[in-house]
Amino acid sequence: MENMSKYALVTGADRGLGLELAKGLARNGYTVFAGRFASDWSELEAAERANPDCLIPVSLDVGSSNSVKQALEVVRSKTDKLEIILNNAAIVDPANAGKTITESMDFESMLRTFNVTALGALRVTHAFMPLLLNGSGKLVANVSSEAGSLNQSWRNNGYAYCMSKASLNMHSTITYNKLRDLGGHVLNLHPGWVQGRLGGSLNTSADLTPEFSANHLIEIILRYRTYQTNKPAFLNWLGQDLAY
Repeated sequence: MENMSKYALVTGADRGLGLELAKGLARNGYTVFAGRFASDWSELEAAERANPDCLIPVSLDVGSSNSVKQALEVVRSKTDKLEIILNNAAIVDPANAGKTITESMDFESMLRTFNVTALGALRVTHAFMPLLLNGSGKLVANVSSEAGSLNQSWRNNGYAYCMSKASLNMHSTITYNKLRDLGGHVLNLHPGWVQGRLGGSLNTSADLTPEFSANHLIEIILRYRTYQTNKPAFLNWLGQDLAY
């Protein structure tokens, strides 16, 4: 069942940043289980054909506990260990876009964002933790955002996204407080303003391409041991420290 391969799991790997992160790990010798949310997006299948031995698409909706359990069984059928869990899956909250505290809000829409962006990472990390602890790397890498920084908060809107990323940051610190005693590591990563489809349509006005951001993040991930202190490093795509 097992060989000398290094295994990683990347969520939200259908396209965009997640797909580029999965491809980047594959280029660096990892066999990557690439979490796929939507079967009608073709980018991941094309990448799998180009990398048939190191990219394995796995149906994975991080907002569903049943989907996470099913994905775990698929991964377990191929390996009993992971070196990296890379939580990238996230959504934004279009129903409340731009709304400040003085305007009407759709709280059910906000809950959907929390369920995927914050709880989704915890669901996946919790479910796959036994496999991670069997590996030698034991790295949880969470794609967060400067939007989740309390010290650098400047927006007057974007409640769901900012609060869910702040929650993800706390997930990183609480997980690290336990995982470091077990020989594990946690990274919190801000990818920059990346061209993507978090809101549905492609945002071409963003500063960075997914490939550019992912290439820099992969460099950080591969050097993760150099960043560990008494708390998880919170780094941007250039490796610069961000404040929690």
